Amino acid sequence: MNDHDPTIDTIQTEALWVGDTGGLRESSRRVLVDLVKGPYLSQARKRELWEALLADERAIRSRLHDLFLDVVIDREHEIAFVRPVDVDGAPEVVRTRPLTFMDTAMLLVLRQTLLAEEGRGRVIVGQDELADQLSVYRKGRDESDFRKRVNASWSNMNTLGLLHTTEEGRAEISPIVRFLIDAERVAAIQATYDDAASGQGGGVE
Repeated sequence: MNDHDPTIDTIQTEALWVGDTGGLRESSRRVLVDLVKGPYLSQARKRELWEALLADERAIRSRLHDLFLDVVIDREHEIAFVRPVDVDGAPEVVRTRPLTFMDTAMLLVLRQTLLAEEGRGRVIVGQDELADQLSVYRKGRDESDFRKRVNASWSNMNTLGLLHTTEEGRAEISPIVRFLIDAERVAAIQATYDDAASGQGGGVE
């Protein structure tokens, strides 16, 4: 008995180049590339790709499974991203980027702010406001050095697509922030950073 489900495949109408053997239409291939490149796909920024994802979700998900990846689609906030499947020994496909102490601390503040403003539309945050909230981790560093590190993390959040600048010194928090770390992981990180703030652990690196 053949258990193959033909609805999973999207048969392209024509090859995109000589010798092309791909099974997805061009728009779905572009969705696949965008998702793997990351950090996420959003309806607000790439409407055509978002619509192609929804139209061809099963086939795209199947191709990602071939790469040991799965796609998370949040239809309420209209964003999607990929993450590794939970399989022992699965190869690392999506590149990860190391975060500094200040990067991670800022990410925690952004997540907390986003969740606190749930349901109120776009969440805008100021760079100075973040600096005030992060000042607990300043410890023995002078103001100039501390602000330099905050500014670097602010720029990094923008580069990663976690913040989107709206005007000088202010940015919108991306909805993707809520999915980056779960509550259990947040609690573990927060405990470590609370120790650092109280002088029991290391300072800002």
